[in-house]
Amino acid sequence: MRIRFSCLLFALGTLVSLQACTAKETEPTPDPTSELKFTTSTDKMVIKIDTLYTGFQNPWGMTWISENRMLVTEKKGEILIFKDDKFTGQKVTGLPSVYNNGQAGLLDITVHPNYAQNGWIYIAYAKPVNNGGATTIARFKLNGNAIADFQELIVTTPVWNGGTHYGSRIVFDNQNFLYFSNGERGSQDNAQDLKNSHGKIHRIHDDGRIPTDNPFVNTSGAVPSIWTYGNRNPQGLYFDKANNRLWEVEHGPRGGDELNILEKGKNYGWPVITYGINYNGTPITNITEKEGMEQPVKYWTPSIATCGMTMVTSDKYPAWRGNILVAALAGTHIARVEMNGTRATGEEKLLQGIGRVRQVSQSPDGYIYAVTEGTGLLIKILPGA
Repeated sequence: MRIRFSCLLFALGTLVSLQACTAKETEPTPDPTSELKFTTSTDKMVIKIDTLYTGFQNPWGMTWISENRMLVTEKKGEILIFKDDKFTGQKVTGLPSVYNNGQAGLLDITVHPNYAQNGWIYIAYAKPVNNGGATTIARFKLNGNAIADFQELIVTTPVWNGGTHYGSRIVFDNQNFLYFSNGERGSQDNAQDLKNSHGKIHRIHDDGRIPTDNPFVNTSGAVPSIWTYGNRNPQGLYFDKANNRLWEVEHGPRGGDELNILEKGKNYGWPVITYGINYNGTPITNITEKEGMEQPVKYWTPSIATCGMTMVTSDKYPAWRGNILVAALAGTHIARVEMNGTRATGEEKLLQGIGRVRQVSQSPDGYIYAVTEGTGLLIKILPGA
């Protein structure tokens, strides 16, 4: 099903003003037959939203295996196949069983940077183990729509019996190292403990080997794949290839969602420092800074429930180039964060009310796509006329 509508700032006689450095409430996303106009903080920009699919339950990740073929994961353990922006009615066959419980299930998907040459597709999923789950990275190739040459690369430890905070995103850097995120399972102390995998960002070779220059490979008892620690529940990763920077967003509790630049061996503070509080309103800690722990580039209070992310590098959206787009679950919008190098300078809420945005991605041909829960959408954002 495909529905087109233009997003214009004047809708039904209502004017919404967006300030450069403050996130303002925008109009709720309209019925697809109505129109809204958006004015960015730097320029007026009309965008069109093309609704490509409306049948998702819990979509999680998306990747392109060619300019016109896309794969989208469903948390329950399916991968849907799209061609020319249309669902083909086909799904990938031969997937492993997943531990589908709460936030656990089939999560992210991406292709190897040299996919055209080697055909490798990577997934993050909760592997069922001993009545619990373990965030796992695997890779496979496709023979038609069927999985071939499935390889399990790394399984996080310990196994967790519950459905809270599994991460997980996958990105590659300029040297084809693979990074993946893993949440702390709702057990705060895990994030500071180098002897377990949880509440960390990990770095491996594309075949699952542990790089010898990882920061804790020579630390007694430490999990050798750890790249950073003190991360609560990181559900967004992006590698900026032009500037060689690894970006992350992670959920705070009640307040304190974070946008971070991740650097080798650094401690991002959870739960010792945070700008959030417990869900019941009680304090987690009385400090927000501590020597040896990193400060976020930006944080959100109240929480928007940050999820997937991308950076706009395409020339399709000149007013947004260099901005970071962050999917917001609780916020039901896409946060467009203006950046000046590594400094966040402003924010705009896009498509307020579109649904729980799980992932936002830029396609190989430079267009922005997003998937939502609740409303079950796959949308494509197009520059307006």
